[in-house]
This record gives sequence, C-alpha cells and structure tokens, in this order.
Amino acid sequence: VQLQASGGGTVQAGGSLRLSCAVSGRNFGHYTLGWYRQAPGKQRELVASWINRMNTNYADAVKGRFTISRDNAKNTLYLEMNSLKPDDTAVYYCKYHNVAANMDYWGKGTLVTVSS
Repeated sequence: VQLQASGGGTVQAGGSLRLSCAVSGRNFGHYTLGWYRQAPGKQRELVASWINRMNTNYADAVKGRFTISRDNAKNTLYLEMNSLKPDDTAVYYCKYHNVAANMDYWGKGTLVTVSS
C-alpha cells in the first residue's frame, strides 16, 4: 500500500485548505484511514480518522472545522480544513491501518502553514 498526500500550503488564519491522500496498491481485509499532524517540537497526533462513511472521529481541537471524507472511486482520502488557526500549522500525514495484520502505512507529509 502506498499513500501520497498533497494539498498543503500557506494560508492566512481563517482560511481553508483541502488535503488529499491518494491510496494505491492492493487493500486486504478491513482497514481504517486517518490524518495525523506533527507540529515543530511536538509529537505526531491524530487529527481525524475514517472507518466508514458513517464512522469518523475527530480530535477535539479540530471538531466543527475539519471534515474527513473518502472518494471510493478515486481511492482518495480528503481532509477539508476550514477556519484555520496558526495552531494548525504542522506537517500533515495520512495513514492506512490494516486491522487484521495490525500494520500501518504512512504517506509522506504535506506542510500546512497558517499565518496570523
């Protein structure tokens, strides 16, 4: 499984960005997807997770501002980010988790910078 994240950039506070994560390779069994971020000097943290269309979860810091979604036809995971804050500045990563094998696959990150 390979993942390629894109869509990062620099935006002013209050602005919006949409991140994309293209997932390729063969998917086996049950899996989950997620977006994580790592700010300078901080640990990587979960931003949002996708189990299926009806089962998504968000970190408290982004609830109501970010939306995770998936386009099955394009095999792409998205993160719509609105009302961005300087604290959202980080490198954002997408992750594929194979539940049966308990294995994680990470894409290269994409940098989001929010200026005040």
